[in-house]
Amino acid sequence: MLKTAASRYLRPNKLDLRALHTRRAVQQVRSDWARSAVFASATASATAILVWCVSNNVIHNDVAAPSSFPQRGFGEPEFLDSNINSTGVDENGSLQGVAWGSNKSHIINPTEPKVDFVQYPTNVSWLENVALRDLALHERHAACVDARGDVYQWGDGFFSSVSTSEPEARRPKPTLLGKDIVRVRVTDSKVYALSASGKIYVFAANEGLQKPKVPSEHRGSSWWGFDWLWRGRTDIDFVELFPREKLKWREHFTNITTGRDHVVALTSAGRVFSHPVNMNANSHGQLGLCKVDLLAPSGSPSDGSSGRMAVELNPKAIADPYAKSSQFSRIRVSNGPAENSDTIDDETIRFCDSLFEIPALKGIKVSQIAAGGRSTYVNTDAGRVLGWGANEFGQLGLGNGIVLDAVTIPTEVILTRNLPLDVKSKCLGIWAGGDLTFFVAERIGSDASRHIDVLSCGNGQWGGLGANLYTTGQANPVRVKNVSGLLEYDERTQSLAPIVPEAISVSPTGHALLTLDTLSRAGPGFTGRDLLVWGLNYDFQLGTGKRKSLPAPTILNRPEGGRFLLARKTATVKDMAGSVWRKKVGIEQRAIAGYGTSLVYWGIISS
Repeated sequence: MLKTAASRYLRPNKLDLRALHTRRAVQQVRSDWARSAVFASATASATAILVWCVSNNVIHNDVAAPSSFPQRGFGEPEFLDSNINSTGVDENGSLQGVAWGSNKSHIINPTEPKVDFVQYPTNVSWLENVALRDLALHERHAACVDARGDVYQWGDGFFSSVSTSEPEARRPKPTLLGKDIVRVRVTDSKVYALSASGKIYVFAANEGLQKPKVPSEHRGSSWWGFDWLWRGRTDIDFVELFPREKLKWREHFTNITTGRDHVVALTSAGRVFSHPVNMNANSHGQLGLCKVDLLAPSGSPSDGSSGRMAVELNPKAIADPYAKSSQFSRIRVSNGPAENSDTIDDETIRFCDSLFEIPALKGIKVSQIAAGGRSTYVNTDAGRVLGWGANEFGQLGLGNGIVLDAVTIPTEVILTRNLPLDVKSKCLGIWAGGDLTFFVAERIGSDASRHIDVLSCGNGQWGGLGANLYTTGQANPVRVKNVSGLLEYDERTQSLAPIVPEAISVSPTGHALLTLDTLSRAGPGFTGRDLLVWGLNYDFQLGTGKRKSLPAPTILNRPEGGRFLLARKTATVKDMAGSVWRKKVGIEQRAIAGYGTSLVYWGIISS
C-alpha cells in the first residue's frame, strides 16, 4: 500500500501529462505567432521600401554605372521597352533603318553618342525616309550612296575633329558629289566608289585628309544662288583609277570589292583586275600578280619621263619561305618589296592610280568576284570557283590536302568533293569576309531533283561556319545547317522547289547574316524574307539580346514578337539631304554585317 501510494504522488497520471503537453503546445503556438508577426511586419516594411525605391527610380550605389554597359535599346538602360519597334517603319509610316550591335564608333546610330551597345534590333531615325543604293561599314567609319548617287561618310574614324560630340554634328556628311555612284567599298584608310558609267574613284576615309577642290566660299552657295549649278562637281580630292590594259569597245567596270589591303574589279566582258591599297596588298598573293607600277615619289628613280616606278610586291611566302622556321637556324631574308620602298607613301590616295588585269585569268569569263580579308575568289560563267591568297584557316576551300598558308595562283575549288559521281554541281554565288567563305551551290541528282546547298570554310572559332561546329580551321567546305537543301511547294509547277539564299553578308570579325528567299513563292499575306544569324556575338551583333555565339543559322526574332522579315514595298524616297528624289520607288530591306555591328537599310531595287 505504501509503495503504491508513494508511486501515485511521484508519477503524474495520464490526464496530468496531457494537460502539461497542451499548455506547452499553446505557449509554443503563441510564441510562433509572435515571431511570425514580427517577421511579417519586417517583410512588409522591406517590401514597402523596395516598392518606394523602384517607383522613385532611386538606385543607391557606390559609383555611377558607366555608359559602356550593355543596353537593350537606344536610351533604355536595363529593361526591354514594350514599345520598341524594329520593323523599319515608324508609327507615322516613315521609313527607318534598323540596327543592333556595337555603337562605340557611332556607326549604326551616330545621333546617339552615349549608347555603346544595342542588344536588340531597333529602329534608327537618322535614316528616315531614305533609301540607299549601297552601304559599307568599317570598324571606325562608314560610307553610303544615297538615291542621287552621292557618297556620305560618318563615324569616329571619319571625323578628324573630336569636337563633333553633338548628335547633329555626327550625322553622315556629303563628300563625293555628282558622280552617279552605284557601289561603295571601304578599307582602313581609303574609300572606293564605282559609278554607273563604270568609272572607279578613290578618296580618303578621313575627313582631315580630304583636301577640298572647290574653295570653301564657293561651296554650296554660288553667286548665282543656285546649288544645282555645282552638281557634277565634288568638294573633296579624289583619284580616278584607270586600267593598265586597254578595255574593249564599250567595256566598262560593273563591280568592285575590297579586302583588307586589296581591291578587285570586274568588267562587263568578264575580265578581272586588281589594285593594291598599300604596300601590304600582296602579303599572301591575293592580288594575283606581283609586278605593279606606281607613281614615283619625288627623289626616287623613275622609268624615264613617265614619272612612274616598277615595284614587285612579293608575297611573304615567296620573299621569306622559311619565315616559320627557327630564327637561329637560318639567315634572315629581307622582305622589302623594292628598292627605295621606304620613300613610298602608301597612305595617300595617289599611291597607285592603276588597275592591273590578273594574268592567270585572261581568257576566262568571270561572272562574280568576292574578297575576304586576304584572299580573292571568282566564279566563272560555267559555275566553277577559283580562289587564291591566304589559306591558314582553310578559307580557300581547297581541301585538307592543301596545307599551304598562301596560294599565289588561282586554283579551282572543288565543291563536289563529298558528292556522288552522278551528282552535278554548279556554284551560284560566293560571299566572303575576314577568314570565312561561303558558297551557294546547286546540285542536281540522277533523278533530276534540284537542291541548293550553302557551303562554308575557314575560321569557325566562334561558330561562323554555321555547321554547328567550333573549329579554327575548315579546309573542306561543309554544309551550313538549317539553310541547305530546303524545299517548298511551288503551286505554279505543282512540285517541290528549293528555297534559294538571296544574299549573305559576312563580317570581318566572324558573324554572318543570311537573307532567305521565302517571299517569291509565299503567296498572298506573306510580307517578307526571313533573316538568319549566326557566329560571333560578343557585341550583341546577332540581335538575340545575349552574348552567346551561335554555331548554326537561327531565325532572328523581333523584340516585340514575331520573326524578323525583310520587307519590300513602294514608297516616296528622299536623298540624304532630305529632298524628295522620286515617288513610287520599289525598295527592299537589306541586311549588312560590319565590325561587331549589324544594320538593315532600305535599298533601291534596280530596274
